[in-house]
Amino acid sequence: MHRFANPARFLRLASVIQPWTAAVTLLLIGAGLYFGLLVSPADYQQGETVRIMYVHVPAAWVAMAAYSCMAGASAVGLIWKHPLADLIAKSASPIGASFTFLCLVTGSLWGKPMWGTWWAWDARLTSMLILFFLYLGHMALLNAFDDPGRGMKAAAILALAGFVNVPVIKFSVDWWNTLHQPASVTRLGMPKIDPSMLLPLLLMGVGFTMFFVTVLLLRVRLEVLAAKIRAIRLTQIHGMPGADPSGEALG
Repeated sequence: MHRFANPARFLRLASVIQPWTAAVTLLLIGAGLYFGLLVSPADYQQGETVRIMYVHVPAAWVAMAAYSCMAGASAVGLIWKHPLADLIAKSASPIGASFTFLCLVTGSLWGKPMWGTWWAWDARLTSMLILFFLYLGHMALLNAFDDPGRGMKAAAILALAGFVNVPVIKFSVDWWNTLHQPASVTRLGMPKIDPSMLLPLLLMGVGFTMFFVTVLLLRVRLEVLAAKIRAIRLTQIHGMPGADPSGEALG
C-alpha cells in the first residue's frame, strides 16, 4: 500500500481508473433501473411500492461500506501515517452521509404504506440514524480545529469508535424482534428473493458501489490538488521579504 501513498502516483492511477468506473456506474444503474422499473414484477403483498427497494437497499449497503472504508482509512492514517489515508476518510464521509440520508428517506417512504407510519424506533432504523449522526460528527470534527491535523485525528478516532455500529446495523434484524424484514440477500444459503427481483437489486447495488468509488476518486483527487495549492502558497508566503514564521507576510 505504500506504493499508492505517493500523491503523484495516486493522481496518475486515479485519472486512468475514474473514467472506467464512471462508465460502469452509468451502465449498471441504467440497467438496474430498467429491470427494476420495467421488467421486474410487482410484489404480491406490497404492490408497486416494492420498487423502492431497488434504491433503498443498495443505498444502505453503500452507506455501511462507505463507513467501513472511512474507518479503515482512519486506522491507516493513525497507525501508519499514510499521506492519502486521511484524505480518503475525509472524502468518503460526505458521500457516505448522502447514501445514509437516501436510505433513511426511501425507508420512510417505503415504511408509510407498509407499516402505516413514516418512522418507528425500530432497531435497524435507529442504528441507521445513528450512522447518519456519526457521519455528521465526523465532518464536524474535521472542521472543528484551527489545526487540520488535530481535526483529522479527532475525526479518525470517532470513525473507529463508531465502527461498532456497522455490525449492529447488519445483525439488528437477527438480534432483536424488529419491524424490519430479515436479511433476504446477504444470508447463508440461497437468497430468499425471486431472481427477477434479485437481478435489478444486485445491478443497483454494484452500480451504487461504483458510483461511490467514482466520486471518492474525484474528491480525493481534488483534495490532493488543493493540498498542493496550499503548499505552493505557503512556500510563496515564506519566501516573501518580511514574512514571519507563521506564514503571514508582515507589512
